[in-house]
Amino acid sequence: MATKKTAIFTLTERITVDANATTTFADIDLSSYVDVGDRQALQVHSVDFIYQGTDSDEVMQSTFAGDSESKIQVTDLNRGGLVFANDRSLVASAQLNFDTGTNQLSNEADLYPDNFGKGSDDGRYIVNDTLYIVGRTTGLDTNKELNVTVRVNASIVTLGAKDFMAIAIQSTAADN
Repeated sequence: MATKKTAIFTLTERITVDANATTTFADIDLSSYVDVGDRQALQVHSVDFIYQGTDSDEVMQSTFAGDSESKIQVTDLNRGGLVFANDRSLVASAQLNFDTGTNQLSNEADLYPDNFGKGSDDGRYIVNDTLYIVGRTTGLDTNKELNVTVRVNASIVTLGAKDFMAIAIQSTAADN
């Protein structure tokens, strides 16, 4: 299905959520990695989420004033906000919760069928030229920020003509 052109490398972007109940956006430009004419795509093998407070060494619990729920999603289409898990553009998502009663943080990173496995064909193929990151939180303390670093482990592949067309059609259909 795909011929690898590179070894796995990491793309990194940070999103800073600095207001409660406000959707925040960031993106990763893929135009240097995706080439329609050469049927070149980005194969995403995994996505990691790293949470930090206002400063890189801040204790996370001090970031929140009360119970908190923070959601982060990565999509390959710009939906303008958070999406449901059945949205075909969803590449990865994560959630961080803070419970003031127990002073405990808990996080969840969702796994999708195209993220399982270790074979060379396992992963999510992206033919769009941007990955979109969306974040939203509640319970932030005054003058505090939630910084989330998104680390995308990927490689560049060349797809066969039929495979590239199928993925491009699926991506376009997901836009509806």
